[in-house]
Amino acid sequence: MALVGNGVELEADEDIFEDALETIPMPHHTDMATSSHHLSSFDAKQASGQRRSSIVSRSPSAKVDLKSGLEECEVALNLFLSNKFKDALELLQPWAKESMYHALGYSTIVVLQALMTFEQQDIQNGISALRDALHTCQKYRKKCTIVESFSGFLSRGSLELTNEEEMHAEICYAECLLQKAALTFVQDENMINFIKGGLKIRTSYHIYKDCLSILHILQKNKVEQQFFSEFEGGVKLGIGTFNLMLSLLPARIIRLLEFIGFSGNRELGLLQLQEGASGTSMRSSLCCLTILSFHTYISLILGTGEVNLGEAENLLAPFLQQFPNGSLMLFYHARIELLKGNVEKAQEVFQKCISVQEEWKQFHHLCYWELMWINIFQQNWMKAYYYSDLLCKDSKWSKATYVFLKASILSMLPEEEVAATNENVVTLFRQVDGLKQRIAGKSIPTEKFAVRKSRRYSLSTPVKLVLPALEMMYIWNGFPIVSKRRDLSENLLVTVEKAEATLQSQTLSEYLVDDECLVKLLKGCCLKSLERPLQAELCFNYVIQSEKLLKFDHYLVPFTMFELAFLYKSQGEMDKAMKALESARSNYKDYSMESRLHFRIQAALQLWRKTSSD
Repeated sequence: MALVGNGVELEADEDIFEDALETIPMPHHTDMATSSHHLSSFDAKQASGQRRSSIVSRSPSAKVDLKSGLEECEVALNLFLSNKFKDALELLQPWAKESMYHALGYSTIVVLQALMTFEQQDIQNGISALRDALHTCQKYRKKCTIVESFSGFLSRGSLELTNEEEMHAEICYAECLLQKAALTFVQDENMINFIKGGLKIRTSYHIYKDCLSILHILQKNKVEQQFFSEFEGGVKLGIGTFNLMLSLLPARIIRLLEFIGFSGNRELGLLQLQEGASGTSMRSSLCCLTILSFHTYISLILGTGEVNLGEAENLLAPFLQQFPNGSLMLFYHARIELLKGNVEKAQEVFQKCISVQEEWKQFHHLCYWELMWINIFQQNWMKAYYYSDLLCKDSKWSKATYVFLKASILSMLPEEEVAATNENVVTLFRQVDGLKQRIAGKSIPTEKFAVRKSRRYSLSTPVKLVLPALEMMYIWNGFPIVSKRRDLSENLLVTVEKAEATLQSQTLSEYLVDDECLVKLLKGCCLKSLERPLQAELCFNYVIQSEKLLKFDHYLVPFTMFELAFLYKSQGEMDKAMKALESARSNYKDYSMESRLHFRIQAALQLWRKTSSD
């Protein structure tokens, strides 16, 4: 079980944490409308006044009690959601080494900033803030196992062996470690670092499990505590996030993690977060934001693209009312509109998200990324180029990916329009390889894909890529969005068929079969979106039957099998769908973006099995 107050454990955790952060390579039922009551009435000016008065009225030597820590952390959260990022940090920082909640709140904001900028100084600031937060929480943790404490509680019916502050120290400590787990999760999509870190972050996981047991004990014995709802909210946020995060992993990784004591249940994770979101604790809003992130981002990139937009809208509604100009709220609002197919409305809201604040440019970069894709969906290539160029200049996330995307977008334009930009497409593609990052000796999957595709331009006589912007749109799972709009799907089909006709008139080359198969996959996706299943199936089968002729883009076959599985499912042929999905998962390996496909397969299997059991 999780040890509490073990100095050796803390030191080891810090070493592990620093190792993990130093390898970061790149920069996301019940009617939830009832959750509006947990959003406290808040005015930005009033919060700023509270911030100043709290700092002035407390002497430097004063101890911050649990009540003050919780209240001021909630004020800081509201400041953050109101775009007052600096004010939030200034409220928390003076007491971050004295109060567990000030420490947790401060480190959370600093780590979020590091994730958004990926600049070395911000990463170092995140490392330092979390190291300090762990030390601060450690001071309040009980110097024995928490199980011993509550074994005594069960046998004697008393809470004399522990206190409420020590319970909250456990939650805050685990939450700091949960941030470490999340950072490890996003830093390496192929999960190598996550598996290595899995053995080392078990402390956080087991603390949350222990705290869940404590929660059940408190509820069973009807123990009254002043801040019980805050403890309950912390448990639900942690248990929910861990279960949701672990449930995303491909089956082979889940089996390994289960062997070392981890397990993930998506339904349980969402239920815990939903219960936390409908509560009254400070973490209610964090539970809401976690679910929103899952529904509007993670489900698309690492899932099937089938999103619970109804729940997302219900969750977001009270936030939009409370923080109508909050960047985070506007961003989620725009994402929901985009996933509904309302691309024009999404554009408008993303533009507003950019205009409402200048303090954190990182939010602007997120919006540039989204606006670039929206214009790709609409085939507004010059506007898409504009946003890709802004990302190349301003964002530090992945220069190789940004430059590849910019070159790919320019490849879709007539040569005279490219000339007007003063850009050289060949030069841009040749830059990609030199911009890739290597983390712990390994390349980032999306960058590795971009480098492989760019190799055609390293030849003395470059060989043009075919529809590279649409290929990247497919890799980033843009077709589920485009499928919501028949006009966009039809326009994309016209573009794909033009490329198909051009290939048919070309002379034989070593890239021809690969290019033809890419075009067939893209055409099949367009036809599937337009509900023309027989023609889509012909396109997908063409790719699968060409497997042995492919020389470079071997990823096309398993990804096509995945698309074919969904086509079969849409026709009610579940046996054929499951067979195709299992084939995509089991019969292919060592291809580009393999982990991303395995994430999507895992998501599809979970969704289909749940549907069949219901």
